[in-house]
Amino acid sequence: MIVIDPTIQVRFGRALRQRTLAAFVSEAAIAAGLDGDVSVLLTGDEHIRRLNREFRRKNRPTDVLSFPAPESLNGHRPLAGDIAISVETAARQAGEFEHPLATELQILALHGLLHLGGYDHETDTGRMARREAALRRRFRLTEGLIERSTKPAQKKGDRKP
Repeated sequence: MIVIDPTIQVRFGRALRQRTLAAFVSEAAIAAGLDGDVSVLLTGDEHIRRLNREFRRKNRPTDVLSFPAPESLNGHRPLAGDIAISVETAARQAGEFEHPLATELQILALHGLLHLGGYDHETDTGRMARREAALRRRFRLTEGLIERSTKPAQKKGDRKP
């Protein structure tokens, strides 16, 4: 399920491609091996900053946050978890990396899905990076978040033809 903050809906409208993103999230969740449904909140920098501060003790906006659902008593999770994406940050990153907003939202959703699946690129010695790269190839997505963070940023105009 995709939930869009009303102010983000007004500001970005059709560029969000809600049905396309919902279909991607569903297919990518299966490919990532998730058990249960995923909800995605498309929101803005201020809201995601509050979430980041409350849950991660980091008082700044971020691009994507993941909230895995707890295990149920019988081991089955009808809900895999929730993902929050700042569309404002995603739009800036899409501009920086010169691809459509819809592509950036998929990159962020995929990253969030892997976190819901228990991956943690800060502690897993490359396991999440390898899985993310494999899934990005499968879905024909450009460079992912982990790769971006491990090499110097390239801005518009710095890219080689």
